Amino acid sequence: TKGRKSDPSEIWLPPSDPTTNDTTPAARPCTMRSAAFLTILVAVASAASVDGAPATKLSARKLPLLSPRTADALHGAVATVPASVPRGGVLPAQLGAFKVPFYFAAWYLLNIVYNIQNKRILNLLPAPVTVGSLQLGVGALYASALWTLRLRAAPALTPAGKSALGKVGFYHAAGQLLSMVSLGAGAVSFTHIVKALEPFFSAVVSALYLGAWMRPQVYATLVPVVGGVAAACLTDLSFTWLGFYSAMGSNLMFALRAVMSKAAMTSDIGTNTSAPNVFGVVTVCAFFLSVP
Repeated sequence: TKGRKSDPSEIWLPPSDPTTNDTTPAARPCTMRSAAFLTILVAVASAASVDGAPATKLSARKLPLLSPRTADALHGAVATVPASVPRGGVLPAQLGAFKVPFYFAAWYLLNIVYNIQNKRILNLLPAPVTVGSLQLGVGALYASALWTLRLRAAPALTPAGKSALGKVGFYHAAGQLLSMVSLGAGAVSFTHIVKALEPFFSAVVSALYLGAWMRPQVYATLVPVVGGVAAACLTDLSFTWLGFYSAMGSNLMFALRAVMSKAAMTSDIGTNTSAPNVFGVVTVCAFFLSVP
């Protein structure tokens, strides 16, 4: 390279012959544009493998658009790509760790929007039981449409499964209607505060009904929640006994719904009893139970 001006945009590739250290005749410069091209081709080669088996065989030496030296360098780069790299790389696998936190955050935010919209509707139509029944009817209609149009396989329940999901439907209807009564009787913030006790009710009902006792540390984490709800209720200016009792009753009903649903899904209740199908059946039962 003596007498030649160096270009900062050039990358020096190793000599073609690995047995020699002489870089004067064999080393060849590769511009940043060529390096980017090599990187793209290597990425394409790595993304072309599924479950460790490459979809197509890529031979860099057979690419007609590359010079012999560049093709030789690319062939060596492709040879270093691990065969076990899944399609899409490792990023989707890493994002899987955020799946459950994402669902929790989405459920919490959508629940806030749901309560606010309910309060607006109840301000215009002060009939909480009717509004709650209509909401269950919309859910029942949606589930029935999926089964009728064969967009989802319809569940086939055993007699024991019908009885179990019928009970879950009753708890679902009662919890829904009591929530609407609480929202109509007080402020949204007050109902939301009391509803924060639902995990406490779920833990107690699970222990008493299923005999599934948790570690003491789990129950200890619920103590600040209970204390915070009590303090907030004592200082809330929108406190009403109707709203408080309705929200507490809704917590109990939804806790029973969760425990009974878990017990039903762990037993043989029929076929095509996935979680969405079970919830659809429960919603249909809840609607017909809430109509009277």
